[in-house]
Amino acid sequence: MSLADLLSRLVGDETLTGATLSSPRSADPSEPRQVTVEPVELRAGRRWRIRRHFATRTTDENVDGEALAGLLRAAVGTRYRQALFHEPEADWQVLAGRGEPRVLRREPTKPVATLAHDRSKRRLLTEGEAVPYLVELGVQTADGRVRAPRRAKFKQVNRFVELVDDVVPSLPDGDLRVVDFGSGRAYLTFALHDLLTRVHGRRVELLGLDLKPNVVAECEALARRLGSEGLRFELGDIADADLAGVDLVVSLHACDTATDVALERAVRAGAEVILAVPCCQHELLGQLANDALRPLLRHGTLRERLVAEVTDAARARLLELAGYDVQVVEFVALEHTPKNVLLRARRTERPARDRARLAQEYRVFADELAIEPALERLLSDVVELPA
Repeated sequence: MSLADLLSRLVGDETLTGATLSSPRSADPSEPRQVTVEPVELRAGRRWRIRRHFATRTTDENVDGEALAGLLRAAVGTRYRQALFHEPEADWQVLAGRGEPRVLRREPTKPVATLAHDRSKRRLLTEGEAVPYLVELGVQTADGRVRAPRRAKFKQVNRFVELVDDVVPSLPDGDLRVVDFGSGRAYLTFALHDLLTRVHGRRVELLGLDLKPNVVAECEALARRLGSEGLRFELGDIADADLAGVDLVVSLHACDTATDVALERAVRAGAEVILAVPCCQHELLGQLANDALRPLLRHGTLRERLVAEVTDAARARLLELAGYDVQVVEFVALEHTPKNVLLRARRTERPARDRARLAQEYRVFADELAIEPALERLLSDVVELPA
């Protein structure tokens, strides 16, 4: 089936249950890095929500079928190298190279359209619907109510699965291998397993690693009670983990440069997607120096905040130079936790001229602030930087 025929049928017959456009050809930050489509039910009838994901923000627009068809024809294969379309009977993957885009038929992963109202906020976890792992972990009661003291945790888990859900189309077909560094009590590890298996119907091998034997034993016992196929927990360190064939690497709240070690291991393993929530960023406190910023740097609290921002900006750029598209997004609101930044990286092919420009920008940035971050040293043989 040709791309034109596919688009005409999906939109014209209103069989489309969702779509994701990814791998943009342009690195221009004014262009969205990903576009998702979902049907919505408005008073005026069926419409389509176009959600554009930029590096630092997300925008929504509701359009009719004619406008959606025009957008897809203009974007798929030209502005975006990859697209995934869902309908009840099949998924359709579009891969665009130099010639005519290839259209591949896959097994359906989204057979039913969720028709959201325009004013309703998208949620993959809903209050009142009991989720077994959340009940076991004490976040919900058996009838699905969120326990008052755990409401912040429920919001954190929900936000996490929303952010991961956006990158699931970037993962390869077939069985998935996922490694979670520092899984802790594993709220988000169980959430990730549930999202990939129950929501998306994927087969996974998900390994949660942690350094606390009692925590690992508790999580492993819970996984067995829940019958979580493909999920296991082991005692292990980031630096020693086996990442052969890994598709997705998750590092949540690894302290200071442990996040950099996790990112370096993921890059060297060729992970398709990397998700990292940094924590306790102290490494650059003794390095950061800039005369123009002296009034700010003399205050300890402001200096610590700036160091965290600078560290994450450096990590994002170094991941881009290592072959990833990177988004720095708010994980949860600051009133729930100060650890509220998520680095979301997807492997991509970036033209050499873009890498050279990005490398030069990074060199100026690092030199002006007199910094040499851990990730720069760890990836010194992978990332080419000007002297």
